[in-house]
Amino acid sequence: MSTLLTVSLRQQAVYIPREAMAAGKRSLGGTTTLLVANLAKLGYGLSEPLLTALNGTTPAFQAGLLEQFRKVMGVNKNWTPLVRGWDTPTGESFGDHVLTFFGHVFGWGGTTLACGHTIPYGTFPLERYNGCPFCGTPFVTGTPVHTGQGSKLKVLELWTEKEADAFLADLLTSKTALDATQVDSLKLLLAALPMPQVAIGMKETLMAVVDACLANGQPEKAQALFSSPADILRYLWYKHTGFLQVVEPKTIIRRQERNGRHFHPSLSGGAKAKVAARQALKLKYGRTQCRAVAAWLNGLAPDAEAICEMMHPRRGMWVRFIRALRLAEYSKRPGFEKLREVLDVFYNQVYDVWQGRVNYYRLRADQDKTLQLLRQRPGLFARSLFANMLWFGPDPVIEAFAGVVDKVPARLVFTLHGYAQNYFVKGGTRPVKPLGGVSKNVPVPALLGLYDEAQLTAMQEAVAGLCRLAMQKRFAAQPTTSRTIYIDPVLFKLPVAIGDRAENVQDLPSALMGTRFAVEGDTVRLFMQWGNGLPAGHLDMDLSCYIAFPGRQEFCSFSRLVATGCKHSGDIRSIPHRVGTAEYIEMDVNELRKAGARYVTFACNAFSSGALTPNLTVGWMNSRHRMQVSESTGVAYDPSCVQHQVRVTSSITKGLVFGVLNVECREIVWLEMPFGGQVVQNLDLRNTEAMLRKLESKLTVGQLLTVKAEAQGLQRVDAAGADEDYTPEWARNAAAVTRLLVD
Repeated sequence: MSTLLTVSLRQQAVYIPREAMAAGKRSLGGTTTLLVANLAKLGYGLSEPLLTALNGTTPAFQAGLLEQFRKVMGVNKNWTPLVRGWDTPTGESFGDHVLTFFGHVFGWGGTTLACGHTIPYGTFPLERYNGCPFCGTPFVTGTPVHTGQGSKLKVLELWTEKEADAFLADLLTSKTALDATQVDSLKLLLAALPMPQVAIGMKETLMAVVDACLANGQPEKAQALFSSPADILRYLWYKHTGFLQVVEPKTIIRRQERNGRHFHPSLSGGAKAKVAARQALKLKYGRTQCRAVAAWLNGLAPDAEAICEMMHPRRGMWVRFIRALRLAEYSKRPGFEKLREVLDVFYNQVYDVWQGRVNYYRLRADQDKTLQLLRQRPGLFARSLFANMLWFGPDPVIEAFAGVVDKVPARLVFTLHGYAQNYFVKGGTRPVKPLGGVSKNVPVPALLGLYDEAQLTAMQEAVAGLCRLAMQKRFAAQPTTSRTIYIDPVLFKLPVAIGDRAENVQDLPSALMGTRFAVEGDTVRLFMQWGNGLPAGHLDMDLSCYIAFPGRQEFCSFSRLVATGCKHSGDIRSIPHRVGTAEYIEMDVNELRKAGARYVTFACNAFSSGALTPNLTVGWMNSRHRMQVSESTGVAYDPSCVQHQVRVTSSITKGLVFGVLNVECREIVWLEMPFGGQVVQNLDLRNTEAMLRKLESKLTVGQLLTVKAEAQGLQRVDAAGADEDYTPEWARNAAAVTRLLVD
């Protein structure tokens, strides 16, 4: 039950097995009433169907349900910060740290704490601390959290086997790559439910299905799922590293080395991290695995030359896998004739590479032959469309692309539509995120200088017009009996799930990157909890925010506990045993607005050598009502006020931006942007601004539905009850929304 319940909570629902429900019970039982009250304290209400279903369940089931909620929301974790009543600053200064350092060295008098440090008299106000203010070691844990301060209840819906099966099918058929939350949900569902007979929509999704087939002892089904050697390599790399995309080994090694660096050379572990990363990436397989992969390659349908051409982009990795998997040895066995031919062609390089021919004719400015080759592979044509428009001129390229745009996947069509607005802009920069890397801001292509502003604007309009026309044709070709359509206004702020996939898991109701959350009250409270389940020791994670004003900036972090409109709860550098610890930052929106702040960027970093610790949780709270900070313990966490939270699962993230507060609009944009460096000062503000522009230019669900309505001649109405109703509840399942991407 807990597996399916975990997945249902991410969809703002509760899974109840059919056998757990009893019919005919009308009046609410005492345990049901108690459950409703306890869930309300956590910020959740129940829909009528869910309440009816829960009323028919046993007290044991209800107790298990409540415990699962408390676990997911972290109620039982330690949320005690370093400072008691930290919303009133302690007044500590850099001088206090200097005096304590010399006092500890020279043995001055003072108060000796459990960590061994002696705090001189007249420095830190020790009565305000739950631990050592000098080394950041907490002594107090296990204090209770607040509940019931939230101004809104999130209404939970009922999930049964029918909804679980439908959600699994939606994930499998999704036409966009799944984010980390969806991938984790897919794995949980595949372990608990039978595999539906549906066509798998994405290569990344295929990896989880292959894994499930092998776990269930069905290698023959896995063989049928592989259509190219790229699929096999992707699966092998996924099992070895956990990455669903093929991130180059050198990229992983470089990231781990940089994560290991430290401000203090004596604490730097970059060299050791590099050696450890190389050691971890070494390939080693048993005989059973070797034979399975040999059979997969031997059973591929394409001919040997086509297979080798597909292997060519990752030739270096394939050479290492061929050796580690002993494929040369297996190719000599009877029944592996196809594998023998593939290896012979691959090592002798007697095959043509399509991309090589494209590059050959392109560099010689042979427009006709280049476009002829590109028309053969519409998907790759779409990915290089902008560059070819600048190289050959827009008119012939757009004309050639128009002939194959109907064969391009819809997700690429919409990506082109959104990216054109930022690509054809002179003198600016654009955000990129290399595979496995961190977000960067790169200069626009130099070829833009060959065109004037009018020509670049015409290019934008040509791409947007072509993409819009292509989608209108696809929608118009779909048969429908509907006459009216309702599009909730909220959907015009919800981006379509294309690109910019999140790499970390959202255990509470999940949201797409770029989703905007309204700030209901006057304060926004950031929180970070880490170290739960780990032994006591030094593990320094930092919660920070970057305040952008016109022409200047401020930071609120461990080095500056009080900034304009922001207060920090104190820097914790060591974790207590098994229960973890927490930091907070509270922002006064009205004060920020009066001071002229444009926006505030939320960030967390690993100050300790290495990456962010796994299962670190970050997020923010908001409520129309005043949120309390305990004067006796400093605890400020209330699950009922949590607006959004994320659990870090990426193994190579050093710093993470997890939201931006637009002060003027009183909105928080949820985004996930990894960056390098130990402190928030390493964050490049230009990258954040570029990412925001990129998210703003993305097509929204509401805009996509408007195109559908125009193409199918549907009349828009202002209230629900139309032939086709599109509401926020419908859009919560991002995988189901991708059905609109008609191919």
